[in-house]
Amino acid sequence: MPGKRVSMRKIKECLRLKLTCNLSHERIALALGLSKGAVTKYIQMARVAGLDWETLAVLDDAGIEEKLLPATRRIAGDRIYPDMARIHQELRQKGITLQLLWEEYLAEHAGSATYRYTQFCCLYHEYAKSLKRSMRQIHRAGEKLFIDYAGQTVPIVDAASGEIRRAHIFVAVLGASNYTYACATPAETRSDWLNALTRALTFFGGVPALIVPDNPKALITDPDRYEPKVNWVAQDCARHYGCAILPARPRHPQDKAKVEVGVQVVERWILARLRNRRFFSVAELNLAIADLLGELNNRPFKKLPGNRREWFESIDRPALNPLPDKPYEVATFKRCRVNIDYHVEIEGHYYSVPHQLVRQELDARITQTTVELLARGRRVACHPKSERRGAHTTRTEHMPASHRAHLEWTPQRLINWARDIGPNALRIVKHQLESKPHPEQGYRACLGLLSLARTHGRERLEKACARAVAIKSLTRRSVFNILQAGLDTHPHPPHKTDWIAPEHDNVRGPDYYH
Repeated sequence: MPGKRVSMRKIKECLRLKLTCNLSHERIALALGLSKGAVTKYIQMARVAGLDWETLAVLDDAGIEEKLLPATRRIAGDRIYPDMARIHQELRQKGITLQLLWEEYLAEHAGSATYRYTQFCCLYHEYAKSLKRSMRQIHRAGEKLFIDYAGQTVPIVDAASGEIRRAHIFVAVLGASNYTYACATPAETRSDWLNALTRALTFFGGVPALIVPDNPKALITDPDRYEPKVNWVAQDCARHYGCAILPARPRHPQDKAKVEVGVQVVERWILARLRNRRFFSVAELNLAIADLLGELNNRPFKKLPGNRREWFESIDRPALNPLPDKPYEVATFKRCRVNIDYHVEIEGHYYSVPHQLVRQELDARITQTTVELLARGRRVACHPKSERRGAHTTRTEHMPASHRAHLEWTPQRLINWARDIGPNALRIVKHQLESKPHPEQGYRACLGLLSLARTHGRERLEKACARAVAIKSLTRRSVFNILQAGLDTHPHPPHKTDWIAPEHDNVRGPDYYH
């Protein structure tokens, strides 16, 4: 059975000349440039299929092929024609080659007249050329997802102000099955692209090996034909899903023909049906698109058996990689330097990193909920995002040992330690904590008292504190000087409550003023 469309026209003309004009096989062969054997074969196929000219006249080339071919796969003395539609579908699966399918074809028709491998390949390539241009490429199962935005937009009416905005339509098409997804986004920003891609992967329930966009500025930094550069955020999204982003070559629409056709199908079968409806939010529009999306994917193919959903379930779905536990959260990246206090500044807030990274440059990955700090691609810190400008978020494990030790001293711990020393030490500690604007300002003086206990012993320290209290000098410096001078071993100075003036001729008494 010839595979070229022109041959189908000749077959139809051959049958017309025979069935309506009743010409001889020889005259038909001369008129159409065919051999008598070919004319005999076509006429015999029509008779086996029970076709008359009234039936054939209204059929196009594809209809004639469909009517003639199933009627007889094997004509007496001729070879069995392969099922090209099934072969075209099988080639989309991983590891399937024409060599393997040819061997299965031979095994299936063992003992019958079959085509040699070279003829088998030629027949398939001729069949593939008869399909739409976008169908010529062989797309392996689970290999590529083509994404793009439709040129057509949908108006969204603000219910409060009446203002009209335009929603943009994102389209994603799997290469092997043509399974299609579409959704609306407020614009075509980087977040819109990646959020729509995330929803598409969730819809498919798996991840392909490659994502093939055009060259939008939101995703592609440098649309070079040979070495395109994908921006940090898009790479981060691809890394999260375990796939790669490979943009189509600039000005080569055939590289993404699948999504070009997908956009056209979505515009005709979804957007056209929604043209007379009024939408007040993007979410409302997405609900309407989702209702029609199922109908689109269940529509049967024109030239191939089955529909998009059936092909997806049998070809693409088993080959897709599993989705990660959590969907991707769109991030932004910032280059920052670690300050001497081992914190970096992100949007006015300060986040800690390990103190060993002081003065080094890090990459900050910022989402709506988290801030991750990366050193040469390795995560060194992660914090919940804070909106408090000027405040600090500090993890204890990021601090030097000396800072951690200082952090462990709380007011209550210092008070408990002083109580164990004695009441006078407790009085001085409370004075240090209460006399400062903030308790932490008295930590150093209190810790100084702790070091004196290690040097001079707890008993001497309590006595020195008692002397300091007696002279009303409740400072760490006074206690230190008392210990250094050994005054803690001397009796305390007497505490006089009544003062008596000395007797002297020059001292006036109270009677002088009466």
